[in-house]
Amino acid sequence: MKSVFEVQKTIREILLKILDNHSLEQLNKIPDGFSNNLIWNIVHCVASQQVLVYKLSGLPVMVSEEFIAKYRKGTKPEGNVSQSEVDEIRTLLSITLDQTIKDFEAGVFVSYNEYTTSLGFTLKDIHGALDFNNYHEGIHTGIAMSIRKFV
Repeated sequence: MKSVFEVQKTIREILLKILDNHSLEQLNKIPDGFSNNLIWNIVHCVASQQVLVYKLSGLPVMVSEEFIAKYRKGTKPEGNVSQSEVDEIRTLLSITLDQTIKDFEAGVFVSYNEYTTSLGFTLKDIHGALDFNNYHEGIHTGIAMSIRKFV
């Protein structure tokens, strides 16, 4: 599983660089032809990881239910995020990954509620969830990399 976490760490580092290299205005801008912005894609990764890894394992998530509801699949930005929210997101990108690694190593993930993704792939256990999460975060990182060309 070490490589799975190394991949997620790399993805999160790319997302952190996007946060660090764009102004608040750029992070919040929805370019023509897109339905969301840089910050939504980044926060969506955090919210989705919490659902795919923790919630479906029957474990408490590290973010609020409101946070998940605001950035879940099918949502769009409801308004601009503030600098303090960006700062919180920066922290969440790191601590959610660090805690997941610790919890995995401690054997916390013992059960999993099967879930079929919108792509038709069925997640059956924590290993599948972690693998799929990297795929999912990779997609949204690619979208963010496209958006940054237009902001």
